[in-house]
Amino acid sequence: MPTAPVPARPVSVRAFAALVTGVVVLIAMFVAVPGPLAAGRWSGGLADQDTLRDTLRTAFVEYWASGRRPLTPALQAVVDYWFRFHVVKAGIALLALGVLIVLGRRLGRAFATAGRRPGARVGLGAAGVGVALLGLLALVSVVANVQGAAAPFASLLPMLMSGPHDGATASTLNEVRARLAAGTPHPLPLAAMIDDFAWYHAALAVVVVIVAAAVLVIGIVLWRRRPAADRPARRLLVACGAAAILSSLAFTVVGVANTLTAVDPAPALAAFFAGGW
Repeated sequence: MPTAPVPARPVSVRAFAALVTGVVVLIAMFVAVPGPLAAGRWSGGLADQDTLRDTLRTAFVEYWASGRRPLTPALQAVVDYWFRFHVVKAGIALLALGVLIVLGRRLGRAFATAGRRPGARVGLGAAGVGVALLGLLALVSVVANVQGAAAPFASLLPMLMSGPHDGATASTLNEVRARLAAGTPHPLPLAAMIDDFAWYHAALAVVVVIVAAAVLVIGIVLWRRRPAADRPARRLLVACGAAAILSSLAFTVVGVANTLTAVDPAPALAAFFAGGW
C-alpha cells in the first residue's frame, strides 16, 4: 500500500524577517559603531575622521624626528585606537556573515520545497543571489579588517598620504621617500615601517589562503550536491559552486601577490609613498 508523501515543513516568514532585520542592523552597526566603540572614554576625539587624520600626521612627524624604532606615545595611542577599530569591524562583519549563511541556507531549503511554482522560485533565486553577494562582501570585510588589526600601523599609512599636507608632514614624507630611494641602511623608524608593512601583507596572505581553501571546499560540496531531477535547483547549485570555485581562485591570486610583497616589502612601500598604491 503506497504511503502518503511527507509534507514539506512550511517556511517561517517570521524567521526570514528576523534574519533580514538582523542583517540590516549589523550593516548599520558596521558603519556607525566601530569608531565610537573603539575610541571609548580615553580617545573619543579619534572617532572623528578629520581629528584622526590630523592626530596621525602630527604623531608621525614626531615619530620620524625621534629617530627611534619604538613608536612614540602619541603615535602608539593612534595605532591602538586603529587596532580596536578593526577588531570591532571584523567582529561585526563576522556576525553578519554568520547571519547571511543561515539566511542563505533557509532560502536554499525554501527554493528546494517551492515545487513547480516558477514565480516563487525566481524570487527565491534572486534573493539567494543577493544574499550570496552580501555574504561575499561580508567575507571580504572580515579579511580586510583582520589584516588591519594584525598590522594597524601599516593600515594607517593610506590616511597619512591622502589629501593636502601641511608643511611639516610634506617635509617628513619627502624625507621618507628619499631614504627609501637611497636604500639601506634605513633609519630605525623606517625599518620599523618596512617590517610592519611586510607583516601587513603576510597577514593578508595567510588569511586569504585559509579563506580560499574554505571557499573551494564549499564550491566542491555545492557542485557535488546538484540534483539530477530538479533542473532549476541543479542550475542554481552549479552556478553557486562555480562562483565559489572562481572566488577561491581569486583569493589565491591575492594571497600569492601579498606573499611576494611580504618577502620584499621595501620596493612596494617606496611605490606606496610615491603614490603607486
